[in-house]
Amino acid sequence: MLCADEPGLAEGLLLLSYPLHPPRKPEQLRTQHLPKLRTPALFVHGTRDPFGSPEEMERALSLIPAKNRLLLIEGAGHDLGFKGQAKELKLAPDVVKEFKRMFERD
Repeated sequence: MLCADEPGLAEGLLLLSYPLHPPRKPEQLRTQHLPKLRTPALFVHGTRDPFGSPEEMERALSLIPAKNRLLLIEGAGHDLGFKGQAKELKLAPDVVKEFKRMFERD
């Protein structure tokens, strides 16, 4: 929300498990600030996250005028699988690689 109000504050955002809405309350969306976001953002989100489905996340990200990407972690919940060592070890390099791609020249 801060970067929506102060766009020069950061060159990029890495958002892990963005809480789009409280679990089982999709009517309480937290998207009011997204249309003002001018900072490139990578959203890393589990496909089983109760704070927002992949489809809900895609709709929310379409509100953002800045460059953004959604990196879905198949089968992960809100913790992104950090409780399981194997997923944790693979997730970090994938996130770093995708975040770096955000800043490559097209």
